[in-house]
Amino acid sequence: MSTLPFPASVYAARLERAAGLAADVGLDAIIVGPGPDLQYLLGVEGDTIERLTALVLGPGLAPTVIVPRMELAKVRSTAVGELRLAVYDWVDGEDPYELVAAASGTVHRVGVSDALSALHVIPIADRLDVRVELATPVLREGRMTKDAEEIAELRRAGAAIDAVHRRVPEWLRAGRTEREVAENIAEAIVAEGHRTVEFVIVGSGPNGADPHHEVSDRVIEDGDVVVVDIGGAVPSGYNSDSTRTYVVGTPAPETAERVGVLVRAQQAAVDAVRPGITAEQVDAAARTVLADAGLGDAFLHRTGHGIGVSVHEEPYIAPGNDLMLREGMAFSIEPGIYFAGEWGARIEDIVVVTADGCERLNVAPHELTAV
Repeated sequence: MSTLPFPASVYAARLERAAGLAADVGLDAIIVGPGPDLQYLLGVEGDTIERLTALVLGPGLAPTVIVPRMELAKVRSTAVGELRLAVYDWVDGEDPYELVAAASGTVHRVGVSDALSALHVIPIADRLDVRVELATPVLREGRMTKDAEEIAELRRAGAAIDAVHRRVPEWLRAGRTEREVAENIAEAIVAEGHRTVEFVIVGSGPNGADPHHEVSDRVIEDGDVVVVDIGGAVPSGYNSDSTRTYVVGTPAPETAERVGVLVRAQQAAVDAVRPGITAEQVDAAARTVLADAGLGDAFLHRTGHGIGVSVHEEPYIAPGNDLMLREGMAFSIEPGIYFAGEWGARIEDIVVVTADGCERLNVAPHELTAV
């Protein structure tokens, strides 16, 4: 029985669409290495290594996988085997780039996935005698718009991470270190249905003013504002990502007021989401609320990022991104405010664009939560 998260027909359709999109932009072939694109297209997981694994596809080409023989059984257990794709396997001492050339045929324009390392891109370009380019504009089109099965997996991930946030008050208290709290959270991420823990951020007091602070041995103190940003992958490989802000004890009135503005800013961005609006307009909806309250300079990053088999993928909800949103796109809405040396706060949900708005996949309480 297949262990793939989706039927083989789903992967066949993804391959067909990718080849069609390649034709639309004039690419003769696309070469995809291990990483999120290969996971999306075939269910093949893993990272690029010194031994080449690659998928070759394109208009008029039979999708072909080049794989080290020592990895052959693992790759055949994915959609590669379900779809009975052509496979060229190789052993140490043989030249896998010649196999890429054989699978590609005569080509003039070739795109490579952005996860394929220079270690492989350069010899591929030499064998094919072409100047390769990024296939990202083609590959992102498929991954940006989620189908019903993918949205169901993102819902599953969202519910699982909400369950963890509801348990955070069990562990977050004065006298414990950020690291101790993070260890409890990591255990709960798996216990609540994730396969892997992708990240745990516990930023207490001044550490919360660093948006990408992870954890430290800082002892949490009474009165600390604490940013908890957590996520993992459910068994299908689709990710959760949600942030809530907590306070140990009673918050100062100014702190409570500022976090209240942040909650309104996050809601304004969620309310702005619908097909036909641009990514930068959603970003502006949050940014305007903060700026009107005098907190514009405290917002240090974009409002959101896409999510799926990667925690961060397109579309990016950021100033200057005029990409028009479409039904099925999934991304975070996560404005934050940061005061160096003092504290920070961030509120994050994953949303999916619907026909007339969006579905919010995270529903744990958004307000500043006292513990």
